[in-house]
Amino acid sequence: MLDLPWNEFTLDNFDLKRAQKILDEDHFGLENVKDRILEYLAVLKLKGDLKSPILCLFGPPGVGKTSLGKSIAKAIGRNYIRMSLGGLHDEAEIRGHRKTYIGAMPGRIIQNIKKAKSSNPVFILDEIDKVGKDFHGDPASALLEVLDPEQNNAFHDNFLELDYDLSNVMFIATANTVATISPALRDRMEMIDVTGYIVEEKIEIAKRHLVPKQLEAHGVDKSKVVFKDEIIEYLIENHTRESGVRLLDKTIARIVRNIARKIAFEEKMNKNLTVNNIKEILGPPEFSKDKYQGNEYAGVVTGLAWTAVGGEILFIESSLSKGKGTLTLTGNLGDVMKESAVIALEYIKSHAADLNITDEAFEKWNIHIHVPEGAIPKDGPSAGITMATSIASLFTQRKVKNNLAMTGEITLRGKVLPVGGIKEKILAAKRAGITDIIISEENRKDIGKIKDIYIEGLTFHYVKDIMEVLKIALLKEKVKKAVKV
Repeated sequence: MLDLPWNEFTLDNFDLKRAQKILDEDHFGLENVKDRILEYLAVLKLKGDLKSPILCLFGPPGVGKTSLGKSIAKAIGRNYIRMSLGGLHDEAEIRGHRKTYIGAMPGRIIQNIKKAKSSNPVFILDEIDKVGKDFHGDPASALLEVLDPEQNNAFHDNFLELDYDLSNVMFIATANTVATISPALRDRMEMIDVTGYIVEEKIEIAKRHLVPKQLEAHGVDKSKVVFKDEIIEYLIENHTRESGVRLLDKTIARIVRNIARKIAFEEKMNKNLTVNNIKEILGPPEFSKDKYQGNEYAGVVTGLAWTAVGGEILFIESSLSKGKGTLTLTGNLGDVMKESAVIALEYIKSHAADLNITDEAFEKWNIHIHVPEGAIPKDGPSAGITMATSIASLFTQRKVKNNLAMTGEITLRGKVLPVGGIKEKILAAKRAGITDIIISEENRKDIGKIKDIYIEGLTFHYVKDIMEVLKIALLKEKVKKAVKV
């Protein structure tokens, strides 16, 4: 109890220009996150006292969520402490054990405050989306008291048996996905989306941070090796597939280790790395770039998907075979995608006349829809318009326009609904060489929030109805005669 920093506070450094400089030096990009942090510091400077907001940085792995907390602590001169919540399933880990138990100890919150040696540290709650729950209680519910600015001025620890004021602590939570955080906990935090980086940003991050860090870590002098921009770009596109930069960091470390070995063996080596040098060290490319594969056939459409590690492009293929009009779906699809396919087919059937398709065609031909890479489970509401376009393309035998991708859900009456993960999907489209994107009119506001650098070279088509999609997507000429009885 005496070890706790009851009234010990570190003085905040309110030189905001310095704080901005530190944040910019430590992290490239992430402007919206940095702006929010500087706003908080500005209010703290003017008011002198502010109930600390609880920020939750969520986004894919390796985008710099945890290290942002370190930079914030450095920028304002506060002590820094980090606590990982991954796999935590005992409520007593947060609130402490009662003294009657053998091995009783305070909760991890109070233990870390003691380690921090001040009552106003920057406190990182890592992996808040991975808190468990079992018969020991629900730690997520115990965290409500910690993270509620109205309650945490009197946080009660069972071991301490005294209230401790946590209102001066700047809590920053990190998570990969918001879906698994309980709604009550989510409500108490300010959610800040830390999205992935485009290739240009990754090159800058590698040059400014990753390469110097790895050279220093492996004892290699800067003058011994040069990573040119095109080499870093080659690594990004051929040896990594991620939204963040963690795998890129490991890949650069592998190359630097190889160089360190050559220097130690006093072997001859080329100072300026070439693609051939990289191939010798890392072997052939691990990933084929998500390239647009073209659509020489009717029924092949490019969709855009969101995954936990960023956006990806998705190909949907359809084919016809003589039969009785059955619909077959393959490619490890979830329930939502299966329903999208059924709705898409029903819509095309009910609007067959508008598309010059005979009603009998649906009774004489079986439809098979496949989403390649069948071993990977796929689900979500983003493929509705893609499936409808694929079926329409198949029955009319009109190909889809080149370099075009789409994302959006449909209703039975053909309305195109908005979807999420727009920025990640756009990055995936750019990586793949897509030039035109069809999305819902209601997603126009999301495009407005994205910086021009991300959407440069892309044309957006905003649609409200599936018929608008088909007008934009399908070419006028037919591959062969449209399917008849």
